Amino acid sequence: MKFDIANAKWTRRPKGYHLQEDLVEIVTEPHTDLWQRTYYHFRNDNAPVLQIETEETYFSFVVKTDFSGSHHRFDQCGIVMYLDSENWIKGSVEYEDERWQHLGSVVTDHGYSDWATTRIPADIKTMWYRFSRREDDYRIECSQDGKDFQQMRICHLREGGGKIRFGIYACSPEDSSFKAVFTDMQITGCAWEAHQGQAPDIG
Repeated sequence: MKFDIANAKWTRRPKGYHLQEDLVEIVTEPHTDLWQRTYYHFRNDNAPVLQIETEETYFSFVVKTDFSGSHHRFDQCGIVMYLDSENWIKGSVEYEDERWQHLGSVVTDHGYSDWATTRIPADIKTMWYRFSRREDDYRIECSQDGKDFQQMRICHLREGGGKIRFGIYACSPEDSSFKAVFTDMQITGCAWEAHQGQAPDIG
């Protein structure tokens, strides 16, 4: 099943974008970001987010991101579940310099963000993500080929039960702009299997 662009809605529509059935392009605007409080103390909540709504409690969402145009510190694009300014999850690659980037994820729960990262070479210009839901627990995975996915994060979101919104985002926190390209978007059955010995699923 495809991610239905016709049913997707913007939170903060960007000035520059292109939508078609199997392709989304976002041209980021300078000084756009998602972050709440922790360490840096600032609160940034102005990145464009394109999402669909669901009450389905067991599913996975896959997307390929192309960030070949990223060139300035913190330029980023990736997968997101944005509920409101103080409750959201994102996974992305953030440009650092001509040598390195940060592959990481952020969980913001009740107004405080964390950032878990690992360093990857700057010549990596595409990344696949798989976002999975099991009720109000979530997992983000990444892959360089769209086949072999590696876990980045498991988390719980206190406001993540019931109806949620999920999709894609792109932003440039500093004085920069680039074109982020999203393709191969699909919604599937939940690829995050129950842990061995876990109680049976209710749903």
